[in-house]
Amino acid sequence: MTSKEWVLAALSHREPDAVPVDFGSTAVTGIHVSCVAALRDHLGLEKRPVKVHEPYQMLGWIDEDLKEALGLDLDGIFPRKTMFGFEARDWKPWRTPGGLEVLVPGGFNTTLDANGDLLIYPEGDTTAPPSGRMPAGSAFFDTIVRQEPIDEARLNPEDNLEEFGLIAAEDLAHFERSARELKDSRRAVMACFGGTAFGDIALVPAPFLKRPKGIRDVAEWYMATATRRDYIHAIFAKQCEYALANLEKIRGVAGDVIDAVFVCGTDFGTQLSSFCSVRTFRELYLPYYKQVNGWIHRNTRWKTFKHSCGSVERFLDSFIAAGFDILNPVQCSAANMEAEHLKGKYGDGLVFWGGGVDTQKVLPFGTPAEVRAQVLERCAVFARGGGFVFNSIHNVQAGTPVENIVTMIDAVREFNGR
Repeated sequence: MTSKEWVLAALSHREPDAVPVDFGSTAVTGIHVSCVAALRDHLGLEKRPVKVHEPYQMLGWIDEDLKEALGLDLDGIFPRKTMFGFEARDWKPWRTPGGLEVLVPGGFNTTLDANGDLLIYPEGDTTAPPSGRMPAGSAFFDTIVRQEPIDEARLNPEDNLEEFGLIAAEDLAHFERSARELKDSRRAVMACFGGTAFGDIALVPAPFLKRPKGIRDVAEWYMATATRRDYIHAIFAKQCEYALANLEKIRGVAGDVIDAVFVCGTDFGTQLSSFCSVRTFRELYLPYYKQVNGWIHRNTRWKTFKHSCGSVERFLDSFIAAGFDILNPVQCSAANMEAEHLKGKYGDGLVFWGGGVDTQKVLPFGTPAEVRAQVLERCAVFARGGGFVFNSIHNVQAGTPVENIVTMIDAVREFNGR
C-alpha cells in the first residue's frame, strides 16, 4: 500500500498494513520551527533556514526531504493568508529570540515593547495596533485582544462577520494552484479553507484584522453565547451561508485532489471540564456544523476533521451527530479521555487523528524509553480495526528534545514492523 492508501484505509475504518503518520498537514498537527531545524540537523539533511509558515504558533514548514526522512503520509493545503493576515510568501531572514536563523513571510514585521515582548501586526502594518505578543522568554505569539467598548444598543452581527464573505478570486486561485501541485502526490491531502469554524476562540479576536469590530474579547464572547444567543445565531447563520457557497466554488477547482478537510478548530474542552454544556453545543453549534458536514458528504468524498482540545468525551456523540468523521488532537491526558475508553465506545464512529503521545509531559519531559512505551501503547489501542492516523497530541512544542521526537517516529516504525 502507498501512503495515500494507508490514510484512505484508516479513514474508512479499515486496518491498513501500516499506521499512517501526519506531521505538518494542518496548523494543529505541526512542529515548532526550532524542532524542525533540530530534526534537520539531527538527520543530516541539507543545512538551510526553516520557513515559519504559521507565525501565530511559529510552526516550521516541513520540506520534502524531511517528509521523506520522517516517513510522513500527508500533504497539506493551507489558506493564502496567515493568522496575522499577511501571505506566506516573500520570505526574508529573521532571528528568533532564541537565536535561530529562520525565514519568515515578508509581512512578518515586529517591534519590541518596553518589557522586551515581541509585537506583531495585522497584515504586517506597523501603523495599526499590534495584534499579537510573544512574551520575553516565550516561543510563540498570544493574541492581543483589541475590544472596543460595547454599546449594547448598537451591537450589530455584521461587525462580527467582517472576516467572512464570498471567497476572493485570489484565494480561489491559490487553492487551485495548491491542488494542482499535489495532484500527483503519493500522499493523502488534507485541506484547510477557512470560514467553517463557528466561534473558534482563536479566531474571534481576529488577529488578522487591523481594527476589528463587534465582540472580540474572549470573555465577552463566552458570555455572549449565553446572554446574546440571538446575536450569535445571526453571525453563525450568515457565516454558514458564506461557507456553503465557498465550498461549492472550491470543490470546482480543487475537489478531486482532497481527501480530508479541516472544518473546525473550536475548542470545547478544558483539562477537566468543558466551556459549555452538551445542551448548548446542540442548540447553538450543531445545526451549523451539520449543514457544513452534510454538504461536504453529499457533494464530495472528503472526510471532515474536528479539532478540539481537552475533555470532550461528553461531546463525542454530538460530534458524530453533526457529521464529523475525524477527532483531533485526542487529548488522552484530559478527564474521561482514556485511549481504551475512546476506542471502545467511539471507534466505529470517529477516526482518531492524534493521541499518539502526550505533548504536555511525556514528549517534552520524558525519557526516550517513556516516549517509546507510550507510542507503542497508543498505537496498539487506536490502530485496532483502522480509524487511526498517528500524530502527537497537538503541535510538537519548542524545547522538545530532538531525541524524543526521533524516538517517537522510530516507535511508530517499530509498531509498523518497518
